[in-house]
Amino acid sequence: MPEGVRATVVGAGLAGSEATLRLARAGIGVDLFEMRPGKSTEAHRTERFAELVCSNSLGSEEVVSGKGLLKEELRLLGSALIPIAEAARVPAGKALAVDRERFAQGVTEAVRSAPGVRVFEEEVTGIPDAPLVVLACGPLAPEPIVSAIRELLGDAGFYFYDAISPIVDAASIAPGAGYVADRYGAGTGDYLNLPMDREQYARFLDALLSAKTVPLRDFEEARYFEGCMPVEEIARRGPETLLFGPLRPVGLRDPRTGRIPHAVLQLRKENAQGSMFNLVGFQTRMTYPEQKRVFSLVPGMEDAEFLRYGSVHRNGFLDARRCLTPCMELRGRPGLFFAGQITGVEGYVESIASGLVAGASAVARALGREPRPFPPESMVGALMAHVTAPGEGDPQPMNANFGLLPEVAVRGKKDRKGRKAEIALDAVRKVAPSLP
Repeated sequence: MPEGVRATVVGAGLAGSEATLRLARAGIGVDLFEMRPGKSTEAHRTERFAELVCSNSLGSEEVVSGKGLLKEELRLLGSALIPIAEAARVPAGKALAVDRERFAQGVTEAVRSAPGVRVFEEEVTGIPDAPLVVLACGPLAPEPIVSAIRELLGDAGFYFYDAISPIVDAASIAPGAGYVADRYGAGTGDYLNLPMDREQYARFLDALLSAKTVPLRDFEEARYFEGCMPVEEIARRGPETLLFGPLRPVGLRDPRTGRIPHAVLQLRKENAQGSMFNLVGFQTRMTYPEQKRVFSLVPGMEDAEFLRYGSVHRNGFLDARRCLTPCMELRGRPGLFFAGQITGVEGYVESIASGLVAGASAVARALGREPRPFPPESMVGALMAHVTAPGEGDPQPMNANFGLLPEVAVRGKKDRKGRKAEIALDAVRKVAPSLP
């Protein structure tokens, strides 16, 4: 390792923390800048690193799902954050969900105690003048650093909106109103299901469609990412749209009646104690009083106490297709890397993956090597290749999914995904030992 080499990382979110720990593990000192707690965003609530501001789920653990395969690849690649997430796990069927406070505390302690890491609690307002820089300032970065990035890239950038689901006090749900079950009997019963019949669903839908929402500011345009579409926007697409989305009853037979309900609201444990529930898939832009009114129409939620209401915040991201390589490095400026949702990846695990890629690529630069893209047949390589591949029109955020992977000659959707997963993991196993 070159003597005295240090890297600068801006932002201690999921991507910035992963990149920092990757660099530190390679023996490279890191100056990590995080503006909280002195300055926060509209979505953050604490000063801890890697705070999860939306769901507490990192998605499915099954390798035949995009997020599940990506997590398994990250394990093989030596991700620092995935083991911390596993240590903070709460029951969630086949998904990896975490107690968000334990997870954030674990990441904070790991970063602050890492050899060679210096943490500066201050805002960065310009592009750091350093040989190795990882900008992981997040999709809610303040205007000074956003302006500096725009000036560097030469355009005004793009944005989309992200929505947060409400959290309710488990004790405030009416006893006996729901039943514990995972879809199709999978898992160990980690979800509380509140059923609705046809008439109850109709009343709920009418209230949802008439609810007041928080208005956009004059200069803003609503560009929602499909994976975080507010529930009221889903409902406006048709009266039965919710029945194929967050209220989908398929696979959730009520053991008390032996029948599949007309609609089901799923509640997922938000913490290890099970004292809080997240309304699964119910991101919303409704005003707080309207959320209370509308959700109280769900049987069992009449007296629900909301610990956190849903909300929408503006998420910004750059056109990675034009300016980044698949190694998350700025084209034309070696040593400057971007990571996290600002690159156009969408989701917690995807942000961690981009931080790992940026961190590993920065280590390669420090060693005097040319960073190499991850295998295109792997989920991590395919995702980074997708968001950085030149294209026409406005860029769109992307999460991990099997559509990104090269096709294989296998019949049957399940078999095809299984084969793609095998190929991806084999490719990752081959490159993992040589990864800096």
